[in-house]
Amino acid sequence: MSEILLAHDEHDQAHQPGAATYLIIAAFLLVLTAMEVTVFYVHALRPVLVPVLIVLAAAKFALVAMFYMHLKYDGWLLSGVFVFPLLIATVLLLSLIGLFGYLSHHESPRLGLNSSRTGPASWNSSSIQAYR
Repeated sequence: MSEILLAHDEHDQAHQPGAATYLIIAAFLLVLTAMEVTVFYVHALRPVLVPVLIVLAAAKFALVAMFYMHLKYDGWLLSGVFVFPLLIATVLLLSLIGLFGYLSHHESPRLGLNSSRTGPASWNSSSIQAYR
């Protein structure tokens, strides 16, 4: 029994990162955060600001998930349990962004919905009659 535990402990120690690995990952995370702040203040990158920030955030997320959550060293089943719902959430998020982008560029079929929005709403007798 003790031989099995020793073999299991040796296996775990061989796949676990050391302190140097965590410090290197922390340095990469610091550099990525500095890049995010820099990208925000560079005015030439304004047209591509959101995609660049999303890519940098995804890189930071991947580093944290792989090393600090130990997904890189776990089996494929545990990684799949984490990644599969993440993919579903990503597809849902992108679908909603596409839907709202589509709806924001197309007029509503209702006539009163796109009327002028500059002044306060005025109630006249015809609109009151419509609600009775």
